Amino acid sequence: MSSILIKSATIVNENKQFVADVLVKNGLIERIDSNIDTKADKEIDAEGLYLFPGCIDDQVHFREPGLTHKATIYSESRAAVAGGITSFMEMPNTVPNALTQQLLKDKYEIASQTSLANYSFYMGASNDNLDEVLLTDTANVCGIKVFMGSSTGNMLVDNPVTLENIFAQSPMLVATHCEDEATIKSNLEHYKQLLGENIPVRLHPKIRSAEACYLSSSMAVDLAKKHNTRLHILHISTEKETYLFDNTIPLKDKRITAEACIHHLWFTDEDYETKGNLIKWNPAVKTKQDRDGILKAVLNGRIDVIATDHAPHTLEEKSQPYLQAPSGGPLVQHALPAMLELYHQHKISLEQIAEKMAHNVAVCFQVEKRGFIREGYWADLVLVDLNNPWKVSTDNILYKCKWSPFEGITFQSKIVTTIVSGNVVWDKEQLIEDKTGKRMSFVRH
Repeated sequence: MSSILIKSATIVNENKQFVADVLVKNGLIERIDSNIDTKADKEIDAEGLYLFPGCIDDQVHFREPGLTHKATIYSESRAAVAGGITSFMEMPNTVPNALTQQLLKDKYEIASQTSLANYSFYMGASNDNLDEVLLTDTANVCGIKVFMGSSTGNMLVDNPVTLENIFAQSPMLVATHCEDEATIKSNLEHYKQLLGENIPVRLHPKIRSAEACYLSSSMAVDLAKKHNTRLHILHISTEKETYLFDNTIPLKDKRITAEACIHHLWFTDEDYETKGNLIKWNPAVKTKQDRDGILKAVLNGRIDVIATDHAPHTLEEKSQPYLQAPSGGPLVQHALPAMLELYHQHKISLEQIAEKMAHNVAVCFQVEKRGFIREGYWADLVLVDLNNPWKVSTDNILYKCKWSPFEGITFQSKIVTTIVSGNVVWDKEQLIEDKTGKRMSFVRH
């Protein structure tokens, strides 16, 4: 493998900023020093640029196998690295659902041949596959995914006995989608009686309500406390839920952790007016108070990580009436630029972005040798120009679906170079596709 010398970068890492050189050899960070005077196969002048640890996105839907008209592991990993995401953890609600060890293995096989980013895949839980779940290898699978609310793919786990058994017996981290199904059904019925089939998308957060989220999240927390489960609750969408989590325990010792997503930190229910189904997600984008409350919880440590829940659909699918339009949207290419925009708005620091999008994900999932800029760690690195404005448009969108909820927005910060496991894969707006990412491994105690 080739060597890379990054000169004079402003490194953002482990709550510090400092200017240094970084030498990468054989995929790993060999040396970090104020002045490294050695020859390398590639030298990058990074003066004035900021070097972040590559983002680790713990929640994406790349749609392969079975839904490849929306996206593929190849297409979305390209968009991810262009956005500074060097590693991803992908969800099991593909077709077929990844509910057996063989189906899980099939996804790893596709990624090994086509993914530009490093990868891991969740094992899916259903009402009747506990035996398969318990066979999951804790050293090279990121976690078990449980849908405690139905979403794309109909993988709802609603049998109380099954839930108890998963929480009691899971050999590893359990990641949950939490929305109470009975509450959602009741709300939907109410609005159907009032409005028939012509429900406007602005009522999405009333149907998939704050109450539905809190009921399910609090139930998951109770189950985890009862069984001492390693629980990670995905895409927190309400301020109220943030108070379920503790910020008095060091992250490495937490048994219950939480994630916030880009769309819940950016959009509010006022945006349905202009964005419509393009911001229809499950759980729903809710009020300004919820958005601000989630950011506050990110900053004070009640919420541990920031992810995307990247979940693309075609524009044709999204253009259907509210009840037919699927939930989810593409985000991996624009997640880090969006968070850097919040930095420019003085809402979060660069150090906190590195912490929530890289360090903490690595700690939460016990990822081996990734998530930090440290000697001996894999070289997953992102060079950013903080002052190079660019506008999101169909011309520069890399998602297979070719749209973004951020279209028309100008971001101040641009991703200049992305390095994945020691290989440059994105440089000056060009993809370099001659190497694939690596399968992530985990050190579990």
